[in-house]
Amino acid sequence: MHQEEIMRPDDANVAGNVHGGTILKMIEEAGAIISTRHCNSQNGERCVAALARVERTDFLSPMCIGEVAHVSAGITYTSKHSVEVQVNVMSENILTGTKKLTNKATLWYVPLSLKNVDKVLEVPPVVYSRQEQEEEGRKRYEAQKLERMETKWRNGDIVQPVLNPEPNTVSYSQSSLIHLVGPSDCTLHGFVHGGVTMKLMDEVAGIVAARHCKTNIVTASVDAINFHDKIRKGCVITISGRMTFTSNKSMEIEVLVDADPVVDNSQKRYRAASAFFTYVSLSQEGKPLPVPQLVPETEDEKKRFEEGKGRYLQMKAKRQGQAEPQP
Repeated sequence: MHQEEIMRPDDANVAGNVHGGTILKMIEEAGAIISTRHCNSQNGERCVAALARVERTDFLSPMCIGEVAHVSAGITYTSKHSVEVQVNVMSENILTGTKKLTNKATLWYVPLSLKNVDKVLEVPPVVYSRQEQEEEGRKRYEAQKLERMETKWRNGDIVQPVLNPEPNTVSYSQSSLIHLVGPSDCTLHGFVHGGVTMKLMDEVAGIVAARHCKTNIVTASVDAINFHDKIRKGCVITISGRMTFTSNKSMEIEVLVDADPVVDNSQKRYRAASAFFTYVSLSQEGKPLPVPQLVPETEDEKKRFEEGKGRYLQMKAKRQGQAEPQP
């Protein structure tokens, strides 16, 4: 499937760069449409595809106000209860006709019954053009399943406010946003669209980055976003962000989403989603700027800094390996 949308001022920051969260929301909408359509392609119980995970995605080039976003999506693998969707985003300058690849993303969806939201239905299989495609897809499925399990141990971690924090510390830039989930945020089930959650997460991460470096900032990449639990209409969600690591020119921000079912006394506050966002600081001319170095104070902050450094070095080595010419 393919859809187009022109970027407007309310989609962008003060410098005219389209928010990463806006692009993530478009990506998720395309993924939800194609996966829901596929899961209802055979006779049987009707369902809506719910977002379970977004793999790491890099923002390859900035998109600006007035450009047209071309979003294309295709199903690349299906397991018994999940769908893998590949989404590409191109930006087009309609004055010059120039097109650039902005983003490539992989998303995982599960089909939930319209009659019973806790019931996961079976996915109609796709036909592969090559046998290797199915085997490669199965490996990706097993890898993401394992990673989702590994992230659940962080669910008890919370962001605590600190009085009179010093500049360049974690406490100085950490930020939270509180949002009441309304009907326009939700699917037919009455649960929040994954794209809405991702847009709010990017907004909070952007505030943290801007507070830290006090310049124009843009989303460079998003590590895998895991959706641990559904968020129901009427919940109050708290999206919290804190800086975990800085390199010379990038900032890693951890974002946690907690849901509070205020109209349901039987359920306690719970962790709904989590992810790491990477931002870069830009000059007025759009050139990368050095980032003020983060000063971790507590043992937990120092531990998170070292973990972030590990992720940074791992991804840097992976990019360098991909850039090297093959013999």
